[in-house]
Amino acid sequence: MSDDTQDTRHHVVIIGSGFGGLFAAKALKRAPVRVTLIDRTNHHLFQPLLYQVATGILSEGQIAPPIRDVLRKHRALRVVLAEVNTIDPTARTVTARAVDGHTLTFTYDSLIMAGGAASTYYGHDEFRRAACGMKSLDDALYLRGEIFGAFEEAEWEEDEARRRALMTFVVVGGGPTGVEMAGQLKELSRRALERNFRRIDPHTTRVVLVEGGDGLLASMGPRVSRMTARDLRRMGVEVHLGAMVTDIDDDGVKLTQSDGTLLSIPSVTKVWAAGTSGSPLGAHLASATGAKLDRQGRVQVAPDCSVPDHPEIFVIGDLMALDDLPALAEVAMQSGAHAAHTITRRVRGKTGSKPFHYRDLGTLAVISRFRAVAKIGPISIGGFIGWVLWLVVHVTFLTGFKNRFAALARWTISFVGKGRYERALTGRWVAHQDTSTKSA
Repeated sequence: MSDDTQDTRHHVVIIGSGFGGLFAAKALKRAPVRVTLIDRTNHHLFQPLLYQVATGILSEGQIAPPIRDVLRKHRALRVVLAEVNTIDPTARTVTARAVDGHTLTFTYDSLIMAGGAASTYYGHDEFRRAACGMKSLDDALYLRGEIFGAFEEAEWEEDEARRRALMTFVVVGGGPTGVEMAGQLKELSRRALERNFRRIDPHTTRVVLVEGGDGLLASMGPRVSRMTARDLRRMGVEVHLGAMVTDIDDDGVKLTQSDGTLLSIPSVTKVWAAGTSGSPLGAHLASATGAKLDRQGRVQVAPDCSVPDHPEIFVIGDLMALDDLPALAEVAMQSGAHAAHTITRRVRGKTGSKPFHYRDLGTLAVISRFRAVAKIGPISIGGFIGWVLWLVVHVTFLTGFKNRFAALARWTISFVGKGRYERALTGRWVAHQDTSTKSA
């Protein structure tokens, strides 16, 4: 048993340290409760900037600060590094597996589920092996190795067809992540890698963006979609709208285009940014409580973000299905704070429940250096003004002054200059030497 049985305060267990879990924890700082935050990673991830880690602009530490350090002033809160396995709503317990394999059990009075989302391959899980998702820090670091490693390999590759495949990057999905990734890949090849190679010309890099719908950034409206497609094409990105991916393997991607024609794109590096589904914990919770799931595997909740018939359990952020709210960081932040305030009111004797009302502060996506698009209510903004707005918002929401300062410095180097300092190859790209041949 891992619970502190000596502390009789109302115990809130939070699962997940993403935006929802973090903002819930912060909102409980002065509440008369004790809090246990459980996550299988030890950091809070600023997921909207994963593509900048993958393309060498930012380091992993700048978007993934240690959650213990972020919440170090919350004296009534403890952080547990473990992966949640089961939730028992009858006994009000959460069981998790620690990194050393030990089983940990926590009792709770209130539970906040902020398990987030995972990449979905729409029934083609075989695509997972050949296309890298963009949901975790491990994904971004792996992809960074694949991107810069592809250029290194192309430099000494003798076979022309193989060289072209190495210098072709396919991004599947025309949402914010796909658009930003495609734009930065083109920026990388046009600016940051200039004069870095002798046998290849990075300017000839082919970047392909595939979207199954009729427009990019469809949730931001047709005007933004048109602006985004226009700007990307001007940069040299090859945009395929209304195209369906029929196969992905080590050799490339096969598409069925909107007119029915088939297209095969030889490519070594493929990025999957096509969609998300709720964390598997959502299905487990639904089975345990009788709650329903939507088509994306998210838990359908009551208006106050609680699970029907279980007012002590809240589901927030990307794992929550409520009023067709999108899987955005701002939704997670606001729903996390709402769940925390509801718990605080109950502990203080106020039994009334308030429904969650989402305040839409707008959606942004950066296309390239000094160009971004934004949709704020009925207003659509593009170009340099959109980029300045994107910069202000992302600096504001980065966690910690040090990370904000470091990110600004890196953005200045990358966007005003040409530097991409996070280009070190690790993992499978490291040349291994036979240690037996080394002298003592």
